[in-house]
Amino acid sequence: MKVDLAEQYRDTPLGREAETLIRACVICGQCEPVCPTFRLLDEGWDGPRGRIYLTKLFLEGKDADATSLPPALSYKMLEGRSLAANLQLHLDRCLSCRSCETSCPQGVHYGRLLDIGRELVERSAPRPLKERLVRRAVRGIVTHPHRFSALLRAGQTVRRLLPEVWRARVPERRAAGTWPQRTHARRMLAWQGCVQPALAPDINAAAARVLDRFGIRLDPAADGCCGVLSHHMAEAGEARRRMRQTIDALWPHIENGIEALVLTASGCGMHFRDYGALLDDDPAYRDKARRVSELTRDIAEIVLDEWKAAPGEVPPLQSVRRIAFQSSCSLQHGEKLNGVVEKLLRRAGFRLVQVTYPFMCCGAAGAYSLLQREMSEALRERKLETLLERHPAEIATANIGCLTHLAAASPVPVKHWIELLDEVLPPASA
Repeated sequence: MKVDLAEQYRDTPLGREAETLIRACVICGQCEPVCPTFRLLDEGWDGPRGRIYLTKLFLEGKDADATSLPPALSYKMLEGRSLAANLQLHLDRCLSCRSCETSCPQGVHYGRLLDIGRELVERSAPRPLKERLVRRAVRGIVTHPHRFSALLRAGQTVRRLLPEVWRARVPERRAAGTWPQRTHARRMLAWQGCVQPALAPDINAAAARVLDRFGIRLDPAADGCCGVLSHHMAEAGEARRRMRQTIDALWPHIENGIEALVLTASGCGMHFRDYGALLDDDPAYRDKARRVSELTRDIAEIVLDEWKAAPGEVPPLQSVRRIAFQSSCSLQHGEKLNGVVEKLLRRAGFRLVQVTYPFMCCGAAGAYSLLQREMSEALRERKLETLLERHPAEIATANIGCLTHLAAASPVPVKHWIELLDEVLPPASA
């Protein structure tokens, strides 16, 4: 698409970058069938090409009327509000799942354009006070591990007394289990994140036990927020501050020679991989950010590499367990690791049931489940229908947000796949 930037964006870094991204789109519509919000709402402006075209009009300083829309975008016209306000609405509804990127024949980097659009429109369309306060409260609690943990523990203490609808939203407390302390020549660092230490400390502990079997010591990093939540909520300055703080916290470990930065939450892993690009304009942190991105590995990549080199096979399970694997959007569309976990689970002896529409988002999407609750729950209902269609005993996933969101409504247990692997692998040799 041709873009004629308005004067206010013409000579700005974000404007020029957005122009390049939009030009790659040919509005073919191949992205729409794989877009969760388009399928749910059947509304063109809530599909990727509709959002891209609205972003184009916004950057051109135009409004949307019948004469400005190409035939391919003859959707329902926008309501009687400003283009900026409408664009903000439709960008808010986007899950940032990036399923459209996987299916796009032109290779449009929609996720990056979405971030730019959100940041620019936030300046042009001030939100109502209530909305601003809610968004600030989400960032003020979720991105601070101690605040989040205190609030979660309070909820868990009175969980039995809560009405059923609220009880489902407060997950039961989980114990971490043992974290191996054996010394190995190889050492990696596990990123803890902001909510996972309180919600599911057993995930990283299971990862440490699995890697201990392969002769790798996994040390826990200090917990904290990687900045992804602020980034997707268009708080660019806050996101960059958190990225710099994270780099400062990790840098002593990097200087001491860690082999890899291991992520068990694919949402954080996807963001860490983008550090180098997001801080490329920061001379003080550019090189360090690139190094963090280079060291970032999902736990699935580590296990796959080590298991290839490990002698022998895992003994077959006495009773085959049927598992439905929910490949998180950040894992399959963001990190491009689709199929890796499935391969590992099959090798461990699990029977993976076929899942219809495996590319579809579960509706968790970071803060989305808090800010767009109705749509989030509708998407979860659809996702659970496909996951449970062939009656699995358990659901496995690769991201803490997906795990918590699905577990709140699932009739079968939902676990991180590394926990399942830890259960069946032979004990570590002394």
